[in-house]
Parts: sequence; C-alpha cells; structure tokens
Amino acid sequence: MAFIITDECIACGVCVPECPNSAIAEGDIYIIDPNLCTECYGYFETQQCASVCPVDCCIPDENRKESKEELKAKAIKAHPEKKDWKF
Repeated sequence: MAFIITDECIACGVCVPECPNSAIAEGDIYIIDPNLCTECYGYFETQQCASVCPVDCCIPDENRKESKEELKAKAIKAHPEKKDWKF
C-alpha cells in the first residue's frame, strides 16, 4: 500500500531525498503520490520516509492496499533501467 503523510507534518522535508521513487512533493504539507510510492519495496527493508520522519507522520494508507507483486510491478515500471532489485 502507498504511504501517506498526515496533517501532523511539520514540513521539514527530511523525507524528500530519502524516497527512491521521487514520490514526495511539497504542498501545504508534504504529500506522497500513491502512484509512485512502492513502500520502498525493491530498494530497502523499511519505508525510508517513515524511518526519518521526526514526528512519525508517514504512515500506511489503509485505503490503498497493494500486494508485494503489485508493488514490484509498480517499481519495475517506474525504473525499468534498474537491475539490482532487492525483491
């Protein structure tokens, strides 16, 4: 499932450079594009936005549940040039 950033976001921006899919953008608060978010699947063991967030506002979006296969397909589609996946 994609992650979301809650209203508790303090707009510090530490999550932006950590996202391997460039899925995080600045709005009124930072937002995660659910079409780009792969939960860091194929890149890292944990979700990088959540691991660096100082206020724990990066959380799973319960309305966008995706299987590992769906996340894998999304990651490969977003980065077809990548060869060193960690699936």
